Amino acid sequence: MNETLPPSLDDLAAFAAVADARSFRQAAATLGVTPSALSHRLRALEARLGLRLLHRTTRSVAPTEAGQQLLATLAPALAHVRDALAAVREQAATPSGTLRLTLPHMAARSVLAPVLARLQAEHPRIAVELVCSDTLVDIVQDGFDAGVRFGEQLQADMVALPVGAPLAFTVVGTPAYLAAHGTPAVPADLAQHRCIQLRFGSGALYRWQFTRAGRTVDVRTDGAVTVNDSAAALALAEAGLGLAYVYEVQARAGLQAGRLRAVLPDWLPPAEHFYLYYPSARMKSAALTALVDAVRATAEAG
Repeated sequence: MNETLPPSLDDLAAFAAVADARSFRQAAATLGVTPSALSHRLRALEARLGLRLLHRTTRSVAPTEAGQQLLATLAPALAHVRDALAAVREQAATPSGTLRLTLPHMAARSVLAPVLARLQAEHPRIAVELVCSDTLVDIVQDGFDAGVRFGEQLQADMVALPVGAPLAFTVVGTPAYLAAHGTPAVPADLAQHRCIQLRFGSGALYRWQFTRAGRTVDVRTDGAVTVNDSAAALALAEAGLGLAYVYEVQARAGLQAGRLRAVLPDWLPPAEHFYLYYPSARMKSAALTALVDAVRATAEAG
């Protein structure tokens, strides 16, 4: 048995327009249709509901008792829908709302701050929620508007643009540690060293990456201490617990002060950009468009 489909919102809005105007001609002019088309639509609506909603004479139109009851409930509901649509249109025209971003801790610390400062100054109605994690996530499935990752970690169906200056890596240890254990000359020498391990949220241990003469080598290191944050790895290296593979910008102060020394400098890979990325198939909101514009403007400003 087939059930009758409920009236569409357009049908109900057409009824409300006629009932308010008490005229097919005036309501048709408001809706941008012909009076005959509007009359046909209302008769079809009445047939679907199985009751008469309008009294019609050659001179006037007025709602029946059933029509008045329907209009009393329908009018505020339609007004609410119109208000909601107006709010959505305003949001589309004026960037506002909350942007949820997933990104590594280092990206939040080093490259995104000037972008967000510009975004907040130009669009104070935009709020930003940063979820910092080194674990790769599905931004669509997990409800994020965009993410920040290195380019090699991005899927092919993402739109991506570089954000911030490229970041280099370095391997560091204290002078005392190197004096006691020697300075590695090639990545293979790391097998003889205590290396502070970095574990991703996925559970995998990070393999230290090196590049020489166009060839990339991923080295599996050993060590008695494992952390899930590069800042913690750096702190442990400064405490003399071993060597750490960290961002150069993190270690810069310790290197300049002499608390740390860099090893294997000729084997480190080129500096890499973080990228802001979002799904290519998704229409950008006004807030996300504003964030993209802030990334580009910050890059142009240097």
